Amino acid sequence: MNSPPETPSAADRPAVTDAELLTAHINGDPHAFSEIVKRHRDRMWAVALRTLGDPDEAADAVQDAFVSAYRKAGTFRGEAAVTTWLHRIVVNACLDRMRRKSVRPVADDELIEAAERETPLPDHTVEREVSLEVSAALKLLPADQRAALVLVDMMGYSVEDAAQVLDVPSGTVKSRCARGRAKLAPILSHLRNRSDLNRVSSAKGAELRDG
Repeated sequence: MNSPPETPSAADRPAVTDAELLTAHINGDPHAFSEIVKRHRDRMWAVALRTLGDPDEAADAVQDAFVSAYRKAGTFRGEAAVTTWLHRIVVNACLDRMRRKSVRPVADDELIEAAERETPLPDHTVEREVSLEVSAALKLLPADQRAALVLVDMMGYSVEDAAQVLDVPSGTVKSRCARGRAKLAPILSHLRNRSDLNRVSSAKGAELRDG
């Protein structure tokens, strides 16, 4: 007698949405959550690295966030997209780390290596220098302003989407971005007339959104 065919897991079925994968995970599918991680880990890493500016801290924050998401999957109510829910968990993990301790300064070559490993920039020395200057300047901002600027100005999220991730009103995101930009302006004033700054930020945001 032939055995009945095995029912494929949610991760193996084509065109499965994030929400369906999360539901399958809640219902006991052992492969569903690993597929969610595979889909979103690179973008979560990019958010964490730009928020914390430290590869080791970013890796720990992403790990903490996915462990939290795994355990709290049952609390997802579908009021926002799964990716928004994951972004919120990752950003909160980053903010928790920033509040608990001072993130150690990262060496220039270490940050370049981490950025190239996960989300490579074109091999242009000037662009690397500008990117590092922006990253260093971001570390001077309060955590809430830094998180808002990373999402809106570096990742290319709309104010409304960033508000969902941060779980605050859109007006609060606008205010945090405005205050953060005002603090960065004198620090980065020497870059104002250089096309390199816009090229780095816009290219990086497009790459991360499309990747």
